[in-house]
Amino acid sequence: MLKERNTLKSTLEFWEKLTAELQEVKDYFELAQEEKDEGALQEVYNLLLALEKKIREAEFKLMLSGENDAHNAIVSIHSGAGGTEAQDWAEMLLRMYLRWAERRGFQTEIIDYLPGEEAGVKSVTFTVNGDYAYGYLQAESGIHRLVRISPFDAGRRRHTSFASVFVYPEIQEDIVVEINEEDLRIDTFRASGAGGQHVNKTDSAVRITHLPTGIVVQCQNERSQHKNRAMAMKVLRARLYELKRREQEEKMEKLHSSKKEIAWGSQIRSYILQPYRLVKDHRTNLETGNVEAVLDGELDMFIEAYLLQKIKSKDEGPKSSSS
Repeated sequence: MLKERNTLKSTLEFWEKLTAELQEVKDYFELAQEEKDEGALQEVYNLLLALEKKIREAEFKLMLSGENDAHNAIVSIHSGAGGTEAQDWAEMLLRMYLRWAERRGFQTEIIDYLPGEEAGVKSVTFTVNGDYAYGYLQAESGIHRLVRISPFDAGRRRHTSFASVFVYPEIQEDIVVEINEEDLRIDTFRASGAGGQHVNKTDSAVRITHLPTGIVVQCQNERSQHKNRAMAMKVLRARLYELKRREQEEKMEKLHSSKKEIAWGSQIRSYILQPYRLVKDHRTNLETGNVEAVLDGELDMFIEAYLLQKIKSKDEGPKSSSS
C-alpha cells in the first residue's frame, strides 16, 4: 500500500509540475510576442519540445495500468539449443537489458549466473528495481532470434540462435502466495560464475525446487546462505504468482477464442545481422535497421508499440463469433 500511495503521489506531483511549466511557457510566449523577440520565441519553441517529450513519457506510463505494472521485475534469460553460439546470444541479451535499465536509471542485480563452457551464459536471472520496471519489461517475454555470421565458426557460416526471456513481477509482501514447506526441496552448493563481475564465489548458494510444479530457482550472489534462500524464495513466489495469473488468462482465452495473446514460448523478435541488418518485432511488425542501437539498450520503441497494441486489443474486446 505504501508503494502504491507513493506512486500515486509521484504521479500527481508530476502533473502539477507539468501544468505549472506549461503556464510559464505560455506567459513567456506572450511576453516574447509583445516584444517581438525572435531569440525568446526560439527559446519558447525549445521549451515546448522539452514539454512534449515529458508529456509523451507520461502518456507512456498511462499505458501501464496492470495490477503489477508498477512493480520491480525479475528477468531470466536461457540460451537455446546451439551450444556456444546460443550462449553468446544469451549474454548479448543480458547486456542489452542491463544497458536499457541503466538508461532509465533503474537498479539491477544479478542473482544467478550459469556461464557457458567456452563463452556466453547458459542462464542468468537478475532483478530490475525501478518504477514500472515490470510494466515495461513484460513486453520482452518470449523467444528472441539472432541471425549472424558466427564468430565461433572458422568457416564464417551464417547461424541462427535462440534464447528465451521470462519476466516476472516482484510480488509485494502484502500479496499472499501460499507455499507449503513440504512441497520444497532445498539444496545448497558452491556458487559458480564469471568471477567478481557477476557473482561472489561462495559455499552458500541455494537451489529450491517446487515439487508440484517443477519450478526450480536458485540464488548465489550473497555470501550468506540465509540471504540467498530469502532471495530464492522471493523469485519462487513471483514465478508461482505469474503461473497462476497465466493459468487464469488461458481460461479466459478458451472462453474468447478470438482474443489474441502473446503465447509464452512464441518467437517475438528477430535480430538479423546477416545478410542484411534489421530488428523486427513479429507481434507489432515494428522494425528498424539500427541493430547496434537496439543491442545497446534502445528498446523503448518496441516496448511502446507492444503496449499500444495491448491496449488496443483490450479496447476492442473479444469479438462475437458468427454462426
